[in-house]
Amino acid sequence: MDALLIALLGCLLGEMGDKSQLLVLALATRYDRDGAVIAGIVVAAAANAAISAIAGAWIGPMLGADARLLFMALAILFLGVGLLWRVSPPDTLDGWPTGPFLTTMLGLFILGFGDGPQFLILGIATRTADPILAGIGGAIGMIVALVPVVVVRGQLLAILPLRAIRWTGGALLLLSGAIMGLGATGLL
Repeated sequence: MDALLIALLGCLLGEMGDKSQLLVLALATRYDRDGAVIAGIVVAAAANAAISAIAGAWIGPMLGADARLLFMALAILFLGVGLLWRVSPPDTLDGWPTGPFLTTMLGLFILGFGDGPQFLILGIATRTADPILAGIGGAIGMIVALVPVVVVRGQLLAILPLRAIRWTGGALLLLSGAIMGLGATGLL
């Protein structure tokens, strides 16, 4: 159950104010077909989370306990740095000849591939014995972060203190990742 909750909260935090939310806002505004955009979000989040969970389940048994902890610490540090990094607006995929579902699904899948939340799911799946729960939690976290943007459009991003959320979350993740990393290397 820890894998589910950590992945859910980490991915939710990692998506706040990120490029994925900005892309979803642009696509929802352009297409004005909420159902298709939300379906694209769900499929892309599930695909990215599944890839990470499967890779983590494959990598995990090859590593010792300290190496798995260090891998998870690096994933948390990576997500923390990503939260502190300045977010530039993504390409709004205006030239894509596909409809709202396919554009959203492919755009988010490509944008999220190798992003902080996906790497976090990989780290959790590698560290714990529950890669399926890590994948489910990560997918839910990404969906919970992105679907409200479609429903209420820019109002959500306007009322949330995204800068404070990203800076505070980034600092907490860097601190916890550093502590985990030091523990994994025996320096703490």
